[in-house]
Amino acid sequence: MTPRTSLRPLIAAVIALAIAVAPAVPADATPRPAAAGPAEPVIFVGNNWAGTVQVIRQRGYTTLGQVNAIPDFDQRMAEILADPVRLAFFLAIRMGPGEGHDQFVDDMYSSPDGTLLVASRPSFADVVGIDLRTGRIVWRFRVAGQRSDHMGLSPDGTRVAVSASTERLVHVLDVRTGRELGRFPSGDTPHENTYSRDGSRIFHASIGTVYTPIDHPAFDTTKGERVFEVVDAASLRVLEKIDLRPRLDAAGHTELSSAIRPMAHTADERFFYFQLSFFHGFVEYDRTEDRVTRVARLPKFTTAPREQYVNDSAHHGVAMDATGGKLCVAGTMDDYAAIVSRTTFAHRIVADRRPDSGKPYWATSSKDGRYCYVSWSGADQMSVISYRTEREVARVDVGDHPQRIREGAVPAGWTAP
Repeated sequence: MTPRTSLRPLIAAVIALAIAVAPAVPADATPRPAAAGPAEPVIFVGNNWAGTVQVIRQRGYTTLGQVNAIPDFDQRMAEILADPVRLAFFLAIRMGPGEGHDQFVDDMYSSPDGTLLVASRPSFADVVGIDLRTGRIVWRFRVAGQRSDHMGLSPDGTRVAVSASTERLVHVLDVRTGRELGRFPSGDTPHENTYSRDGSRIFHASIGTVYTPIDHPAFDTTKGERVFEVVDAASLRVLEKIDLRPRLDAAGHTELSSAIRPMAHTADERFFYFQLSFFHGFVEYDRTEDRVTRVARLPKFTTAPREQYVNDSAHHGVAMDATGGKLCVAGTMDDYAAIVSRTTFAHRIVADRRPDSGKPYWATSSKDGRYCYVSWSGADQMSVISYRTEREVARVDVGDHPQRIREGAVPAGWTAP
């Protein structure tokens, strides 16, 4: 669970080198048109270290099978071993963000008809489209720089935004073909991407240089440019670029980092709930008034020093229910999941994995907003939590180090290829 912090200066140096020399590479495969047909709703869980995607029924939460997200492993590794810069970065990702493991599935979505799975693969610095009927890669897009990260899917399922985390940019790709439709600038280490409900905007955040060893609050400014952006989804023009630092200071929270991790927002997109680096809780930001209005401080159980926080994250995962009245929080370093009242910030710890190092790494809501899905990356499981009862209703075994969870679809009657 603890990253090897002694290697973090080397990682920072390698990243700086890669930013200077690594070009973008376009999609390199021609897709095969997918036949339309009935689709079955499922839950996808990305097993980051295993390189697989778990496919789980939405009814009953039984496992349908797994998708191999790295069928081209030998080819990719041959390319990496032949390129000193790629190899150095591959190893740096393993020893830094990967906590001693390769990162093969960060994020994933399916096409609306359930025939295609799109996955970002950090250690291979790419995004691939996998035919769910054959298990074959039908397109591949090599991101700028040396690592791909979080993605966001447009509401109509036709576009996916992916962060190139060692570059200061986000790619927007066509889901069917993998063709780059455009890109927009970011700060240091682009991270979270979320489309607005109507698909007209992308909400994006960069988290700064989380791989550096200087984690003391007095040196927070060394973490690079950390920004929250509102982007026009059609033109990819940045409409708003917000540094949370002066907003936190104005609200009297000078001790908090300004690096925004996962986020959730109200249906009217006025109130945003940001998790921040090193913070055990979240802050409420009023986008209309452009100010931090409240802070939710949740229980801190870990005794680990800040330098051992996973990629600077204290808590990593926040979601909101359908009514907008409750939030679901993954307390990563504290080994719990909690439901929080949005009105009062009163909380209830729903699942407590102490002292088992459950390490919850993501929280997302079901599309109907009734349930929260939480991945337990240390326990290789996923929880289903009811917002109404504030209880865990199911727990599912998955693969090695689950992170992102997304609802999607597979062809009716699907079996793993």
